Amino acid sequence: MEYKDYYRILGVSKNATDQEIKKAYRDLARKYHPDAHAHSDPAARKAAEERFKEINEAYEVLSDPDKRRKYDQFGAQWQQFTSRGGNPQDFWQQWYANQGGGPTGGVYTRTVSPEEFEQIFGESGFSDFFEMLFGRGGFGFGPFAETAGGVRIPRRGQDAEQPITVTLQEAYHGARRVLQLNGERIEVTIPRGVKTGSKVRVAGKGAPGVAGGAAGDLYLRVEVLPDPTFTREGDDLRVRVPVDLYTMLLGGEVQVPTLDRPVVLTIPPETPNGKVFRLRGLGMPNLRHPDQRGDLYAVVEVQLPKDLSERERELFRELRRLRSR
Repeated sequence: MEYKDYYRILGVSKNATDQEIKKAYRDLARKYHPDAHAHSDPAARKAAEERFKEINEAYEVLSDPDKRRKYDQFGAQWQQFTSRGGNPQDFWQQWYANQGGGPTGGVYTRTVSPEEFEQIFGESGFSDFFEMLFGRGGFGFGPFAETAGGVRIPRRGQDAEQPITVTLQEAYHGARRVLQLNGERIEVTIPRGVKTGSKVRVAGKGAPGVAGGAAGDLYLRVEVLPDPTFTREGDDLRVRVPVDLYTMLLGGEVQVPTLDRPVVLTIPPETPNGKVFRLRGLGMPNLRHPDQRGDLYAVVEVQLPKDLSERERELFRELRRLRSR
């Protein structure tokens, strides 16, 4: 059985802080998440999935102070054993002997058989190495299994994710969604200012806990759909505003759409095509501080007149003559 160096997997030192471990995990999980490789070739996609599982397993151990302490103790003994030229396969037998003699003694307890465990809980998704140390799913069979006197300790259920789409208008004003989860009707509030990638937590609606443990949480992973009028840039919005030639030349007022209601923008005389006007506080609400809003950038675009009359053509020709003198 292969030894797993969880610190190497996450790319952190053995003295890494909890924050450093969390940051490394987030960066790697984002890089190797299956969604990021959905369009890769099958071999690359499979490799990314395996790497993602390995990263999650490493974080499962190193983010838990008790598991990390036990893993560090185990790892130190592994390194000491192999540095003396010991056969890695012999290490496991010696380790179990030191821990109390295997299945019939010490801390290597069993609450149900492996077959029963699989029937009840399914596969854990962790490696044989993890299950050897902490048991399947983190409890039940390993030398560090979460048991007390042969009784399984309550364990919180795993969190779950579910994608959800909202329009830009809904992201601006906030929205509600009704979900059906295991026959239960749940109404969820989508907060103002959500972005693509935001997660909305629904407490206690994830996987059920084990041995009386609390249920995990459900996270709704938000995707904000493209809008035909506005382009979003963080909390700012950008909108294209058509302006007639005469207003661009002589100045005037135009209406600019916003996600609330149109506002009036004053166009100075001789405004160049493509000029950008910043309208403060008319962008998206900030997710953490909804009372604060980004800005709206209005890009004015000249609209040339069409279907000119003969008189209009004469006037434009006269204007050209005047400009060419």
